[in-house]
Amino acid sequence: MTYDAIVEMLEETELPLAYDHFEEGFSPAPPYLCFLLPESDNFAADGIAYQKIHVLHIELYTDKKNPSQEEALERILTSHGLFYDKTEVYIESEKLYEVLYELEV
Repeated sequence: MTYDAIVEMLEETELPLAYDHFEEGFSPAPPYLCFLLPESDNFAADGIAYQKIHVLHIELYTDKKNPSQEEALERILTSHGLFYDKTEVYIESEKLYEVLYELEV
């Protein structure tokens, strides 16, 4: 999945979106999404990257627990045939919940 395809898919949520982070002072009101491609997990064959596999992190930020927003994002991921793992943490210093979806694309 290309960078542009990831952006197009995440725009289906109609939430503000940024790669990695919003610039300081320009963060929108929650909920919003950030995503990044922090590493690869390529499949090797004959000494080359036979199939390129990118690790994709999608971070959903909300100011309160929002199961319906999570379900909406999960429906989009499923509709694109993507498997994900999900974790959640409350960031006390930001007063935000971060729901992290980890995928390989």
